[in-house]
Amino acid sequence: MNSEFWHQLLIGFCMVLILEGILPFLYPQRWRSLVQQLAQVSNQALRITGLMSMMIGVIVLYMIN
Repeated sequence: MNSEFWHQLLIGFCMVLILEGILPFLYPQRWRSLVQQLAQVSNQALRITGLMSMMIGVIVLYMIN
């Protein structure tokens, strides 16, 4: 069971890498512009966005399991 957990976790991590790589691969200039804009966002706004993203992820995981 422990081995299956790590296997599933690795699959999830790989999926994150694939999804994160889609935008820079398809639209490198737009992605660069987005990163420049994000550099000007306050730390508090980024933290709130990150927290909301994590909460949505936990809720969706809870709902599908």
